[in-house]
Amino acid sequence: MRSNTREYMMKLNPKRVWVPGPLIVGAGPSGLATAACLKEKGVPSLILEKEDCIASSWKLRTYERLRLHLPKQYCELPHMPFPPGFPTYPTKQQFINYLEAYAQCFSIEPLFGMEVKCAEYDHSIGFWRVQANDLEFICRWLVVATGENSVPVVPDIIGFADFHGRVLHSSSYKKGDDFEGEKVLVVGCGNSGMEVCLDLCNNHAHAYMVVRGKLHILAREIFGISTFGLSMWMMKWFPMNFVYSLLLFFSWMILGGTEKHGLVRPKVGPLQLKMTSGKPLVLGIGTFARIQSSHIKVVPGINKFVENGVEFVNGKHEEFDSIILATGYKSNVPSWLKESEFFSEQDGQPKAPFPNSWRGKNGLYATGFTKRGLLGASIDAQRIAEDVARQWNFKTWHFSLEF
Repeated sequence: MRSNTREYMMKLNPKRVWVPGPLIVGAGPSGLATAACLKEKGVPSLILEKEDCIASSWKLRTYERLRLHLPKQYCELPHMPFPPGFPTYPTKQQFINYLEAYAQCFSIEPLFGMEVKCAEYDHSIGFWRVQANDLEFICRWLVVATGENSVPVVPDIIGFADFHGRVLHSSSYKKGDDFEGEKVLVVGCGNSGMEVCLDLCNNHAHAYMVVRGKLHILAREIFGISTFGLSMWMMKWFPMNFVYSLLLFFSWMILGGTEKHGLVRPKVGPLQLKMTSGKPLVLGIGTFARIQSSHIKVVPGINKFVENGVEFVNGKHEEFDSIILATGYKSNVPSWLKESEFFSEQDGQPKAPFPNSWRGKNGLYATGFTKRGLLGASIDAQRIAEDVARQWNFKTWHFSLEF
């Protein structure tokens, strides 16, 4: 293929860009890992990123006290480990620094400020047409790397507009001292909700946490060993139910019972729950101790908002100064990808479960949709690179397109 293909195509139509290798949508960890793996295979790629930086979710939508929930060895991207001096659970800024070094190491230069509005496979020419800003990108392979958590979820609760206090999603929450002395309701009890509550409590706010259903809280470490790492090792040798029972037993020994504090465990084990529903393992980082000491109060689900607070499902009213919605995120893929066989139009997730959630038809791929965090994204990235590289090396492409 001629080296000046892109320049030639741009002369034909300045609004149309030919991409010789895969086009990757999203410059988060998943997109960076895919680009790096492709480069290691000798395949060029181009990343489109709607924000003005890599890892925008980490840089723009996370709170200051955030640390990786899992040990660093389960969060590193392919072909580049964390620096030796990093702690077991790197901070938010350390992880951002790692991602920036990763992009620099593999000379990954995304096109920033490029929001994809539409991507559709054109059967007449056998390529993907991707509309971003005022440009149309033409590519043989399209990699969706926007991830499971691209858009904040805001629940539809009656009377939302009636509340006169401060309401924000956890994506806009930065630090607890902004709420010092306030009475704050945190809606959500996942890892983010737990961490926000702890941060509020540590900064002299009065934290309340909504727990609507059942959940598992596990000790982050058991006898100095990562609970997640221990579970992954044990499942190589023992049935899941046995591993589940053992983890809960050790967590009970370390944390004590949770039911009497309003945290009822579901019958389904934590590992099975994560793999089937995508709900993350809630790992204890000190929040539960504050619940036990009543510094953080557990409350039931919300029935409706009122002017100065909320009415809970049990009929009780409580006044609050601020409400933080730690209600998670969702995929935005259905809003721009015109395809319904591989991705679900309902939730924007691949229809096939892991480990078959990375490849669709017509050169369509997905990375970061495994419900297994950064480790799953790295596995996807390597599989995608190997698959594309086989096609890239097998054929000598001679394109003759009429636009």
